[in-house]
Amino acid sequence: MSTRLAIDIGGTFTDVVLQCETERFTTKVLTTHVDPSDGALAAVATVLDDSSIKSSSIELVVHGTTLATNALIQRRGAKTALLTTAGHRDVIEMAFENRFDQYDLNIDRARPLVPRALRLPIAERIDAAGEVVTALDAASVDAALDILETAQIESVAIGFLHSYVNPKHEELVAARLHERLMDVAVSRSSAVCPEIREYERFSTTCANAYVLPLMSRYLVQLESQLVGLGISCPMLMMTSGGGLTTFETAARFPIRLVESGPAGGAILAAQIAAELNLDKVLSFDMGGTTAKICLIDSAVPQFSRAFEVDRRYRFKKGSGLPVRIPVIEMVEIGAGGGSIASVDNLSRVRVGPESTGSEPGPACYGKEGREATVTDADVVMGRIDEERFASGNITLDVDAAARAVKEAVGDVLDFDLHHAAFAISEIVDENMATAARSHASEWGKALAGRTLIAFGGAAPIHAARLASKLGIERVLIPADASVGSAIGFLIAPVSYEVVRSRYLTLSAFDGELIQAVIAEMREEATAIVSSASIGQSVTEITKAYMRYIGQGYEVAVEFDPRYTKNQMIEAFEESYADLYGRIIPGLDIEVLSWTLTLTAERKGSIPIDETSTSASHDGDYPTRLMNDDGQLVPTKVISRDQLSTDEPLQGPMLVIEDQTTTVVPSRFAFHLDARGHVVMESVER
Repeated sequence: MSTRLAIDIGGTFTDVVLQCETERFTTKVLTTHVDPSDGALAAVATVLDDSSIKSSSIELVVHGTTLATNALIQRRGAKTALLTTAGHRDVIEMAFENRFDQYDLNIDRARPLVPRALRLPIAERIDAAGEVVTALDAASVDAALDILETAQIESVAIGFLHSYVNPKHEELVAARLHERLMDVAVSRSSAVCPEIREYERFSTTCANAYVLPLMSRYLVQLESQLVGLGISCPMLMMTSGGGLTTFETAARFPIRLVESGPAGGAILAAQIAAELNLDKVLSFDMGGTTAKICLIDSAVPQFSRAFEVDRRYRFKKGSGLPVRIPVIEMVEIGAGGGSIASVDNLSRVRVGPESTGSEPGPACYGKEGREATVTDADVVMGRIDEERFASGNITLDVDAAARAVKEAVGDVLDFDLHHAAFAISEIVDENMATAARSHASEWGKALAGRTLIAFGGAAPIHAARLASKLGIERVLIPADASVGSAIGFLIAPVSYEVVRSRYLTLSAFDGELIQAVIAEMREEATAIVSSASIGQSVTEITKAYMRYIGQGYEVAVEFDPRYTKNQMIEAFEESYADLYGRIIPGLDIEVLSWTLTLTAERKGSIPIDETSTSASHDGDYPTRLMNDDGQLVPTKVISRDQLSTDEPLQGPMLVIEDQTTTVVPSRFAFHLDARGHVVMESVER
């Protein structure tokens, strides 16, 4: 496709990219939180004007948004109820019945999305084999619906025991609910997350129900508004697993969108890694609200089927709401340009996770923001060209930034202005470095020897310092890095993963059961992928989640549905040994769940940025004072479009472009490579 449009709505900025053949038009505007589509449509109009392209010429629209994530974190979703098997209404509150922090006496857990009064019991019971133990009691269903009607419920989650094997009771209740309460949204656990483990399944279904009315209204409205602009082409959503799906599917399963924006950035970094043959990469995405870090090995991001939303404790697994969805595994922390800086009672500088967002924004935005933020510190440190910030859409108020930093940190700690700003920057960089170390340790990965690929509006400013803290010697800033996630949308494939839990021990191997499960999943995935793809060839990947009997966690094993019993055993033992370094002879193996992923051939690619290959400059750079490792030093300034390919340059230097700035400290040298990426490398000082 020659003309494609990507829209990425973040917590602070909305990014839009219009890709036309090898020419790209981009813009950033502040996110309009009252109605996110307002800012998106204004940005679309801007790139259309800049490109002089007619809206009717656009052949594909791809969208990603943090709307579902923010609704879950800020608890502003629909009024939701849960209908569940009698006696199990407290499953989502009992959780794992453990303490994620053994020594915290005042432990703070994420509250369930559905209060106990709206978790209603239904008399029914199906066993683990799918057999009906207690028939569905219609009277208990109607009694529950009476309560829903009185309470004016907007959305309902239905989660019964073992419905992943036999969904009949959930389907009957959903049908009855539609008869009586037609305007109420319904999410069945057997459709949202047909997988074993009731706590995660119920939690995922409640989260889907909680954001479903909001997201379905938003997507319908956005599609209508885009059509109103004259855009009449396929419109796809980015999912948390790094694939694209239709607006219709996204509106039914909005929980799959919780990490849709960050997933686009990981896809971009993985594609760059593949093109440059980079074996080990650390993807770093820093925007206005959060920073996201992802490990990428052999050009493939880390993937997972478990994710936590709204963690109460930074880096503490188990402190959030679990959702079981396909997701690109990354760590996300409240460390963005809008993260608020303060001094606590112990005289420590603290940064984030609270953010000023786009409204009112950092003090330097010149709106009503008064609190000091990371962006204010960067402005004070001389790292940002105040005239070209956000394509010139926002003229930064340097004096307001200085006042905020001085009042929040300088006056409290008796620091001069520039040391106060440096303290803010150091703390946010150390927060991100700590997150990266923790994430790598959790996955048993090393950070040394990786290339840091940085994108997002704030990432090029902080990338070199973060790399130094992590012992990484090479940093790559792609072309149009500030809208990197949106560019990633345009190269992502149409893809969809389906899961089923069907228990099987390999001692009682049943090839017919496997074939039946795969066929069922293939039919569901094909229907969704075919509706979103346009004649592309499709690849299929099947995985079995296997473990030795008695173990608590499974290993994901890729297999061919035609495998024999012995081939399945060999595949499991190979994967198990790769992970744990040994196998356990003589112990039976069990399969808990199966997944099937269909992926259509990619149509997008990253065009080589050749606009700068013939650029030249006379070597007479303008300078400005910049804080380099705590010292104010004269720093050369060059526009990115003036860089010549492969010309070696030495920091300190600022590489300015319309939507971001690359900070090259004195300990780094850099050049522009043949693909238009700025490559920084650590050198001896």
